[in-house]
Amino acid sequence: MSRRVVRQSKFRHVFGQAAKADQAYEDIRVSKVTWDSSFCAVNPKFLAIIVEAGGGGAFIVLPLAKTGRVDKNYPLVTGHTAPVLDIDWCPHNDNVIASASDDTTIMVWQIPDYTPMRNITEPIITLEGHSKRVGILSWHPTARNVLLSADVIHSVCWNSNGSLLATTCKDKTLRIIDPRKGQVVAERFAAHEGMRPMRAVFTRQGHIFTTGFTRMSQRELGLWDPNNFEEPVALQEMDTSNGVLLPFYDPDSSIVYLCGKGDSSIRYFEITDEPPFVHYLNTFSSKEPQRGMGFMPKRGLDVSKCEIARFYKLHERKCEPIIMTVPRKSDLFQDDLYPDTPGPEPALEADEWLSGQDAEPVLISLRDGYVPPKHRELRVTKRNILDVRPPSGPRRSQSASDAPLSQHTLETLLEEIKALRERVQAQEQRITALENMLCELVDGTD
Repeated sequence: MSRRVVRQSKFRHVFGQAAKADQAYEDIRVSKVTWDSSFCAVNPKFLAIIVEAGGGGAFIVLPLAKTGRVDKNYPLVTGHTAPVLDIDWCPHNDNVIASASDDTTIMVWQIPDYTPMRNITEPIITLEGHSKRVGILSWHPTARNVLLSADVIHSVCWNSNGSLLATTCKDKTLRIIDPRKGQVVAERFAAHEGMRPMRAVFTRQGHIFTTGFTRMSQRELGLWDPNNFEEPVALQEMDTSNGVLLPFYDPDSSIVYLCGKGDSSIRYFEITDEPPFVHYLNTFSSKEPQRGMGFMPKRGLDVSKCEIARFYKLHERKCEPIIMTVPRKSDLFQDDLYPDTPGPEPALEADEWLSGQDAEPVLISLRDGYVPPKHRELRVTKRNILDVRPPSGPRRSQSASDAPLSQHTLETLLEEIKALRERVQAQEQRITALENMLCELVDGTD
């Protein structure tokens, strides 16, 4: 009589649970734009959601603690002239977020710690250069203020030190790219044979995890070794649903969570070095389909409750946190669940990375919990790294308008901008006080 051997894993009993109703965010008009991005971005301070807006594109930013019903007049972040397609928080500054739009631009925004009185309409900087809609944004994981944007590809993912990119494209090709050299290091045509979009993420083992579709339109997942793209390390068929599977990968646990747009479930797998390499763990199921999903960085989790992941599920008019927990009886800090994890400090400056340096993320311990740092002003240097390549044709002369600002001039401008923002904030507070006085006078004459 044979005995079934159960694989040992500390994540075998991970379970998902929706937060209580009073911990959800209600009355949010989630965007109805047809686009396969997550529509939601979250960090330890803020929750950002792409929303419906007349006359252009917008998203809402809420302090994480501001749960419950959201006032219909709550200020939005507006400025794009067409729908917003993607948003991404800077990993090194919790008050900075980038947005990409159908209007071909990218905008970078500084979000104040206080609740603004009116819509935020002035970005720190507007980045131009795309000729088509910009549907993908991704900040560099270790270098300060390096932002990637893309238009014609389906997905992009940095590796852990930001030296390589994995991209998937409409031509059905999975590519590994060196962004500083502008070279394709490796590629695989038809990693998934179907015509529907693929997604790809790097794993901590250096492999590439992909989701896609078979020729018969079944959803499929794969694991690939970029040093040998001939055969997959693993390939598994999933189901026949037509929603694109968005993979959210946690390198600390090596668990990948699959969330399909239009699905009502989250499936999760552990990736290991042992066959079959991609091990099914469990499925969180609910009744309502998801319009999008946000994924909290590890430093924003509650380690006292053995929480190893937290999602922010978008419904049609609300956002619902979903908590993934490892059941443990002890109240002590669980070292095995929480290895040191990437913190908010960059490992490199942008110039260092551009010059060819690489560095792994600066890690922090979660033993005593994580407290987000105070608001930090973003300093802007606008540069496209593609411009540092040797030109293919004769160099054009540089006009006066093209000359770079000196450091002194830049700092002077930033100081002036800061002073003007403080003045505007003071004026807004004065306007509010006067409006309150006017209301009191009107009430007194009734």
